[in-house]
Amino acid sequence: MDRLQIFKKASLCRNFDEVVFEKLQDKTIAYPTYLSVGQEFISATIASVVQDMNVEPDIFIQHRGHATYLSFGGSVEGLVKELLGREDGCTNGMGGSASIHSKEKNIYGHDGLMGNQVPIAVGSCYASKKPTIVFMGDSSAEEDYVFSSIGWAATKNLPILFVVEDNNLSILTEKSVRRNWSMVEVSRGFGMNACNMKDSPNYISNVFKISKVFKKPLLFNINTIRKYWHAGAGIDDPNVFDRYGDEMKELGQQAVDIHEETKIYVRGVWEEQLNQQ
Repeated sequence: MDRLQIFKKASLCRNFDEVVFEKLQDKTIAYPTYLSVGQEFISATIASVVQDMNVEPDIFIQHRGHATYLSFGGSVEGLVKELLGREDGCTNGMGGSASIHSKEKNIYGHDGLMGNQVPIAVGSCYASKKPTIVFMGDSSAEEDYVFSSIGWAATKNLPILFVVEDNNLSILTEKSVRRNWSMVEVSRGFGMNACNMKDSPNYISNVFKISKVFKKPLLFNINTIRKYWHAGAGIDDPNVFDRYGDEMKELGQQAVDIHEETKIYVRGVWEEQLNQQ
C-alpha cells in the first residue's frame, strides 16, 4: 500500500470540495450539493488498492459521490463544468452534484431515488459478471430494495463489493434513532461475508488483502464522518475528527507538499472554467 498515493487522491477530493464549499457560500452554485469532505479516504483507499490489483471494475456511486468520482479517475474539469450546469459537463449539465458519470472510467451515478444505485449495480453485475463496486450511505442502506439486492447478489455469488459509507447520519438523524440492527448483521444473514471498519487507509487496505474481493459478494461497512451539512455550505460540528488532517500530520512534509500542489491545481481548474462562463 502506497500511503502517499492514497493521500494524493484524498487531497484532490478534499481540495475540490473545499472550493465547492466556497462556491456554495458565494452563490456561484445555488442548488443542493453533497460534499464528500470527511469521507475522502474511503474512495481514495479503495481506488488505490483496486488500481494495484490491475482490475477495472464498474463503479456505482451514491449521491454524495464527488470523492468516488475523482478517486476513480473522473475528470476534474468535467465535474467543475457539471457543477456549473454546462452542457460539456460530465453528465451534460443535467446531473448536478448528485448524479455524476464517466463512461470512460466505468463510473455510473445515482439518479435520484435514494439507494437505487444498489439494485442497478447488482443487475448490471449479474448481466456482465464484471467486478463491481457499489457505494451507498448508511441511510440509503435502509431501503427495502437494497436488502433484496444484497440477497440476490449472495444467491448468485456475484463478484460485487458493497461499500457502506457510514457517517451515522440521515440528514441529522443518527443511526441509534433509526434502527437497532447493522448492515453487517443483515449481510451475514444472507450468507455473505461482511465486516465493520474505520476509514483508516491501513485498515481498509489490510481488509482488502485478506478478503476475496471480486471472487464473491462482500460488504464493507466503513465508519467515517461528514464534516459539512447534508447539503450545502454549513458545518454541523467544527470539532469533529478529521481523518485528512490526521493523515497529513502523520505523513509529514511530503503530504503537506501534495496538499499545497493539489490546492493550486484544483483552484486553477476552477478559475479557468469560471473565466469561460
